[in-house]
Amino acid sequence: MQFKHPEIFYLLLLLIIPILVHLFQLQKFKKIAFTNVAFLKKISLETRKSSRVKKWLILTTRILGLLALLFVFSQPYFSSKKFNEKNHNLIYLDNSMSLNTNGNNGNELMLAAQEIIENASDFDTYTLATNDHIYEDINKNQLSELLKNIKVSSKFSNIEQKILEFENKIKNTTKTLYNIVLISDFQIHRKNKKDKFTNVNSLFSFIKIDQNQKNNVSIDSIYISNNNSEEIKISVTVRNQGEEKNNIPIALYNDEQLINKRSFSIEENNTKNIEFSIPKTTKFNGKIQVTFNDIFLFDNTFFFSINSQEKINILSIGETSNSLRRVFTESDFNFSNSTLQNVNFNSIPNQQLIILNQLENITNALQNSLVQFLKDGGHLLIIPNEKSEIASYNTFFRKFANGSINNIKSDSLKITNINYDHPLYTNVFSKKVTNFQYPSVSRSYSSSLKGDKIISFENKTAFLQEVDNSYTKVYWFSSPLNIEITNFSNSPLIVPTLYNIGQQSLQTSKPYYILQKENVIEVNQKLSKDQILKISNTNSSFIPLQQSFSNKVRLLTNEQPKTPGFYTITLDEKSLTTIAYNVNKEESSLLYYTKNELKSKLSNLTIYDSIEGFFTKINQKNEVQWLWKLFLAIAIVSLLLEILILKFFRT
Repeated sequence: MQFKHPEIFYLLLLLIIPILVHLFQLQKFKKIAFTNVAFLKKISLETRKSSRVKKWLILTTRILGLLALLFVFSQPYFSSKKFNEKNHNLIYLDNSMSLNTNGNNGNELMLAAQEIIENASDFDTYTLATNDHIYEDINKNQLSELLKNIKVSSKFSNIEQKILEFENKIKNTTKTLYNIVLISDFQIHRKNKKDKFTNVNSLFSFIKIDQNQKNNVSIDSIYISNNNSEEIKISVTVRNQGEEKNNIPIALYNDEQLINKRSFSIEENNTKNIEFSIPKTTKFNGKIQVTFNDIFLFDNTFFFSINSQEKINILSIGETSNSLRRVFTESDFNFSNSTLQNVNFNSIPNQQLIILNQLENITNALQNSLVQFLKDGGHLLIIPNEKSEIASYNTFFRKFANGSINNIKSDSLKITNINYDHPLYTNVFSKKVTNFQYPSVSRSYSSSLKGDKIISFENKTAFLQEVDNSYTKVYWFSSPLNIEITNFSNSPLIVPTLYNIGQQSLQTSKPYYILQKENVIEVNQKLSKDQILKISNTNSSFIPLQQSFSNKVRLLTNEQPKTPGFYTITLDEKSLTTIAYNVNKEESSLLYYTKNELKSKLSNLTIYDSIEGFFTKINQKNEVQWLWKLFLAIAIVSLLLEILILKFFRT
């Protein structure tokens, strides 16, 4: 039992007043002479005893009545919470793509929203969190409106992040009773497989929405498998989850124009590559569409765009190299070579990549131009000379990086380690190479330069390193690449290494990007002071984060856009290029945490079978049963008893 006004019980001291009155009320008996003295003495004795009993009964009823009145004014009640505690429900509703599916009774997301509306209490306050929004301290009507208009989000559901957000909200708060519930299908993504939900102290409730269907066909990705002078070959990777499927139609469109259509079969729980050919063109807005009614429909369409490829400007300063010219072909690059004496400093800002190819020294004028080039977003590749002046190189390094290089050493070393996770080798290797024919180096420079090792020697020192700096990408080979010192130029590894250094010096638009991920897009465009680039389609438009350099603009997209499709990058209403966005392929996963797996990750967890069951339990738990009417009845009964005793109890 709890009390709304427990301070009333200080008045219990007043109960001593009727007790004192009854104890010290002395009634004097008058002596009356009777003939039979013995009989009179007996009656007098009986009257005194009867009067004493009556007084104690009256005292008891009065004390009981006063005590009952004190309980009435203190307002006692039964409840699991204190009266002055507010009841606040924190609800996370997963509105990811995986819940926008039709179950046995309809759309799973809409059904969950409707159940919350029907069962939530009118008297509580709420916080509603979705994958892309959080609405704090709202009432039932506001909650209902938000749920009625809830939209599907392409953003991942991160359960651990939502738990931490709720924990931070309830930390150090008083006089509020929090109930936390997370409603989701608890889909397993690669990035959350190791979620431990550590450092969680609050009590949580989970409601798992079960997905009964276990079959899905999805378009996983596309890539350009061949790009020759006459046609482009597009390879489409289709993933099947569940039983074998046959005769599934798949079509290729350019915008809305049908280009090719065919059917395919795919084995149980397998992937398949399907190839399409398209004519060589300057612009192709491709859409791959699979016609198949399965659990997820959003992954049956895939968008990609092919634009006329802008050539990347590369300037090599130093010795002439046939190896560089063979890698940086005319079809993809504007490659030029200049000696140190003849370099045109005015052309440096127009380059995307500059290669210092075996210079003996780096002049002050060139150093200053290159530092400004790095500040403007240009990339730099440094290949030393066997006779490089260490002092001039270190003076240059100090202008943008930490560390220095030391004198060249004659020491035969094998190149044995490749950093497969480095961006230079994304999609280069299908697996780690174990039978690699190791190139060797006879002389190399040691250094204290900081940065990721891309290729390493057998002694773990760097052969190719990305040097840490505040501006952009700087690559350093620790050895000259001439044939007298290393056979690396004859290794198959040199082609993807140098080619990707060149390609990544300008982040030209890819065939497609993924929604709600950090995407970097670089446009070869000069902007005046007040100009900005926009990204838009027929339904929406936004201004992305952007950084303008002397010869390009770098765009960063993350939260925007929110829906898949084609988008145009524009400058003053002029279309520059078209890009495509798709939903992350992990949203198509049919792997989900089981209830036992969730319990093993979070010990202080209660799992409910339904939304209705959760709210029923919460409403019962927080129901207040007032007892003041009972004590008022006791006070009235005590008063009536006192009246009856005074009227009918004869002494």
